[in-house]
Amino acid sequence: MPPILTDPFLQIVLILLMVVMVVCVKIGKLTRYAALTAAVLGFLVASAAGLKGISLLGVFFVLSVLATSHKKAVKRLINKDSGEKQGRDAWQVLANGGVAGLTAILSLLNPAHQDLYLLMMAASLASALADTLSSELGMVYGKRFYNIITFKREANGLDGVISLEGSIIGAIGAGIIALIYAGFGQLALIVIIAGIIGNLTDSLLGGLLERKHLIGNNMVNFLNTGFAAIVGLILALVFHIF
Repeated sequence: MPPILTDPFLQIVLILLMVVMVVCVKIGKLTRYAALTAAVLGFLVASAAGLKGISLLGVFFVLSVLATSHKKAVKRLINKDSGEKQGRDAWQVLANGGVAGLTAILSLLNPAHQDLYLLMMAASLASALADTLSSELGMVYGKRFYNIITFKREANGLDGVISLEGSIIGAIGAGIIALIYAGFGQLALIVIIAGIIGNLTDSLLGGLLERKHLIGNNMVNFLNTGFAAIVGLILALVFHIF
């Protein structure tokens, strides 16, 4: 029998996902296809990582929505594309959560290495949240903005431009994911480091490639979360965590 028919936890998760996604479509946060994609990713993560996995994804989603909605009027003055009037689409959902979904699938297919895949999942979500918070809140609360490649002062809102305040906020976001995943300890430190490196990778890709229109923002987000997962994997192997 499929697990969904016998596992009460997964049945509850599926119902909650359906309710949340319907609400998100109704209030314009997600398109219909984006909601369906998010529900599939959420169910995969819940199947692989249980309550901890769905907690990681849920915190990422809630904090991302709050950060994106915060002071929209100010952001529109800086970047006219920040309003997201039509809601996030399926590609944006995959860009931020696709790596978490892939690690969930790998965990289900290869349960012997489940702990390693779940660490990679947490690292990818730490990077995704760090990127979202640093860009959305750094845009509002940053004081001085610098090109991450040249370190020269540049305008707020440009690809590859960072601020100290935004970077700190992003690191806090990575720390929140790490705390939920592992509490305090070596595993949490690995997730934080991977999240911060992934966030910096996002800015580097933005300055090197996205600004030149060689790749789009969705690809940048997917690559930075993927790189964070790889960093988490490498650190775990180097320090013989698993």
